[in-house]
Amino acid sequence: MTKQERIKMGAKIELAKREFFYFCHALAPDFYKPDRKFLVDLCGSMQDFYFGDDDVLVVNVPPRHGKSRTAGLFAQWIFGKNKNEKIMTGSYNETLSTVFSKQVRNSIQEEKAHEGTIVYSDIFPTTRIQRGDAAMNLWSLEGGYNNYLATSPTGTATGFGASLIIVDDLIKNDIEAFNADVLEKHWSWFVNTMLSRLETGGKIIIIMTRWHSNDLAGRALRELPDLGYSVKHINMKAVQDDGSMLCDGILTRKEYEQKTSAMSPEVASANYQQEPIDIKGRLYSRFKTYDDLPANTVKIGSYTDTADTGSDYLASFIYAETKDKEAYILDAIYTKEPMEVTEPLLAKKLYEHKVNLARIESNNGGRGFGRSVQRILKEQYSSNKASFDFFYQNKNKEARILSNATWVMDHIYFPANWRHRWPELYKALTTYQKEGKNAHDDAPDALTGVAESIQDHTTVKLFKGGL
Repeated sequence: MTKQERIKMGAKIELAKREFFYFCHALAPDFYKPDRKFLVDLCGSMQDFYFGDDDVLVVNVPPRHGKSRTAGLFAQWIFGKNKNEKIMTGSYNETLSTVFSKQVRNSIQEEKAHEGTIVYSDIFPTTRIQRGDAAMNLWSLEGGYNNYLATSPTGTATGFGASLIIVDDLIKNDIEAFNADVLEKHWSWFVNTMLSRLETGGKIIIIMTRWHSNDLAGRALRELPDLGYSVKHINMKAVQDDGSMLCDGILTRKEYEQKTSAMSPEVASANYQQEPIDIKGRLYSRFKTYDDLPANTVKIGSYTDTADTGSDYLASFIYAETKDKEAYILDAIYTKEPMEVTEPLLAKKLYEHKVNLARIESNNGGRGFGRSVQRILKEQYSSNKASFDFFYQNKNKEARILSNATWVMDHIYFPANWRHRWPELYKALTTYQKEGKNAHDDAPDALTGVAESIQDHTTVKLFKGGL
């Protein structure tokens, strides 16, 4: 090498020590190019996160855009900055976690093959793997102990404390994304295993393609702030809002259209646009909310869909109807509790809200439920102010829900805090799918009943509800 070349290489090495992007550029210049702005921004955000005050970083990046590669390089850079860090990574399964571990370890151990090539030891010469530490998923740096552990939801983290946790793409495909049990297991593993190993002041990075609103990234964004964590979110779409590509050098518009043409729209949006499958295909795209009730209320009504089987929910809405035929939800019941609980509960709410008309579906035992509620209201509250309509619903449930969806979104208002007031109900309504991928339809069925009641409740056959 000439003197000028050595000076130039020395400058690159010094810059790589200071800046994470230029560390990536030094080790993988063909991919981490300075003109790939999204990579410059991603690496810069990860560096800022590491030295900043946030506790959790969620990174959503499309396929082929280097998310796993960047996560592995970040672990290497962190070890160069601080050999006392203890990093734990989590991947989809043991095979992938081992591959991730080998990539980090091999890069640190890489020997120089050409004088003009920069390797890890050029940048951080004192960061070395401890000799004789042969385990692929658990190893140490010289002078340290158990600095790195690679695991998965089926692996173990016993006895390992982490100052930095990196979770990389846990979901394999859309089948898993629709499997509520798998998503729940991922969250349980993250909370009960990974979080329990995080040391005081430690940080967490979740880097993945978005699949579902209840995937690990979704739940972390939604629930970790409520647990006291400060969460930062980086969200990158393959196709930008103006129609341009995130990076034409990695994925052109033509390649994108070729790849997504064979996919379902929901899977394509999840993979490339970070739009969860269930949100892309959900029936209700929005719900209106209110802070104060309007002054033009004309009556208080309720609509109840009783549980058909033991696995169904009882869903009931109490609402104020306005003169211009809008519905303001005052209260709700959404539960699997047995009738001995729900009958007195509904009676109590009907009394408290001074309901004028209580409509109760009489299919599959609903009529008996309604009569019990009516009896409790009279015996315990000495009230017979509410009129009852027991009716048989003979229209197709799915067709009713779909045909009334727009009216529901335009004319039914929920309390501003309804997400926290009724979290299970909120989840049931905001994740309900258009195409029948639903475990339960009780909440949208009852909400549809409110819409029908206000528009024209004579569209269903009524039974008089006298005792």
